[in-house]
Amino acid sequence: MTKQPSLSQLKQNLNDVVSLKDERLTTLRLDSRKGAQQLVGQIERRIAKAQAAEMAFQARLKYERTFWAQGDQVAGIDEVGRGPLAGPVVTSAVILPRNFDIPWVNDSKQLTAKERERLYPLILEQAVAVSVGIGSPKLIDQINIYQATRVAMRRAVMGLGVVPQQLIVDAMQIPVQVPQTRLIKGDAKSASVAAASIVAKVYRDHLMATYDVLYPGYGFANNAGYGTKEHLTGLADRGVTPIHRTTFSPVQKIIKQSSRS
Repeated sequence: MTKQPSLSQLKQNLNDVVSLKDERLTTLRLDSRKGAQQLVGQIERRIAKAQAAEMAFQARLKYERTFWAQGDQVAGIDEVGRGPLAGPVVTSAVILPRNFDIPWVNDSKQLTAKERERLYPLILEQAVAVSVGIGSPKLIDQINIYQATRVAMRRAVMGLGVVPQQLIVDAMQIPVQVPQTRLIKGDAKSASVAAASIVAKVYRDHLMATYDVLYPGYGFANNAGYGTKEHLTGLADRGVTPIHRTTFSPVQKIIKQSSRS
């Protein structure tokens, strides 16, 4: 009688199963052991999750495919950091190749920090071009956050090194002479915008972690400059730093209190 392989051996041997019709999975379904049936369920759920992700990914390439069919280079643009009290607004422009194939690239807000960190270098590796545009706290205070975001987006587009014929933008209008498709929640509807959202988010998070070293006591590595309790306590105890947005209400309040004392 042939000895059945152990469940750990089965699990190792079935790591590369990607189809529900795989003969190895069909054989496993005939294994009456409880552990084997649990393994079948795990594999089926993994395959179903991967298939759903692939379908959603293909849907997020709808706009790109329309422009690619015309022979156009398409750049997706997104921003992060419009709401924080400290740090810049960061934008990114990304041109994806026609054979781009990273199904997990999605709206950065739908991903964990660990997932974003894993996808970030993959996007940089596969992209035709990637650029980042910065709107400093000083610029934000001078012209307001909306206009500073537009300036930063323009900087991202101009820094690509490859001239796009089409832009897909997350709900903004960029002051450049390139046709633009503006999408509400574009980072969930376009793979290019989703890739840009990941690049912008990871880039800014890394930047804020550096600022946390330069300006300790505000929790920048954890709150990315948003007005959390830790951040507001730091403001009250330590005052305003050079990276704070002085036109934002909580920061203005601290400045006024300091001027009275």
